[in-house]
Amino acid sequence: MDLSAFSYQKFVQFALEETQRRTTLSPRPIQENLKCLRSKDGNATLHTLSFKAPKIRHIRSLSIEGGPSMQVLDFAAFPELKFDFPIFCANFFTTSTLSIIVLDLNPLYGATLQRDYKEKYYRSLMPLYQKYAELLPWGDKITSESLKFFSPIVIWSKINSTPQNYEVLYATFKDYFKAWLVSMELAVEAVNEMQTVCNCEAQHKYLAWRAEKDPGHPLLKRLIGENLAREMIRHFLFEGVDSLGTKTFLDYFPEYHCVDGSINQKRSIIGKAYKTRPWDAGGEFIGSKAS
Repeated sequence: MDLSAFSYQKFVQFALEETQRRTTLSPRPIQENLKCLRSKDGNATLHTLSFKAPKIRHIRSLSIEGGPSMQVLDFAAFPELKFDFPIFCANFFTTSTLSIIVLDLNPLYGATLQRDYKEKYYRSLMPLYQKYAELLPWGDKITSESLKFFSPIVIWSKINSTPQNYEVLYATFKDYFKAWLVSMELAVEAVNEMQTVCNCEAQHKYLAWRAEKDPGHPLLKRLIGENLAREMIRHFLFEGVDSLGTKTFLDYFPEYHCVDGSINQKRSIIGKAYKTRPWDAGGEFIGSKAS
């Protein structure tokens, strides 16, 4: 498919307009050197947007327009620290032949291990996943380390790049984002400071993982160079990794510690991956059967 007329801007516009209908968006400052970038080869443009709202600490978008050969969207929304509702996550990488899709309401607390959190935010959403399960099937292996940050309704898929699939993805994105907005509206503020502290650490742990192990990092480094990519990752995409806590990546994930004190660059240390979906239709984890 020729991507010249293809854009993820429609997705971003929908999300911002839908959010504005339900709350009040305010712009958040973006570093001047990260606002609009051209790739080193001049073939791609990177656009960033950043906002906040009551209950929403950060809602941001990075879109990469690479002409007829590549389109990318990295869209996320993070709750204020007094709330524990999930993190909205949409990562789409599209070439003329293939689209790689990750769409989820990432759990602040492990939905695989914490049943009360899963019941609170995901049980009622399983029909939403089932609505799109056949259209956007499981996309092959995912590591057990990464799985900790996904929910039972995650869509992880690899599909052909066609106009029909684009419309399916747009419909899915809209439904998932509206579901996230409902969880935001219904969320109740933490009743004590300890819960806020726990929420803050959970969000910081998530940011630490994504800032170090997100699979989109090599693409950013190739497009804009290592230094700018690092700034984009730590000061925009996963803003808060340097301010919400003092723990390092290795404090949270000591299994990645190398003898020389550096971080092991492997994505998986355990070496376990899930080739098929590790949750059943009701959202129960069946990982041992799906690996």
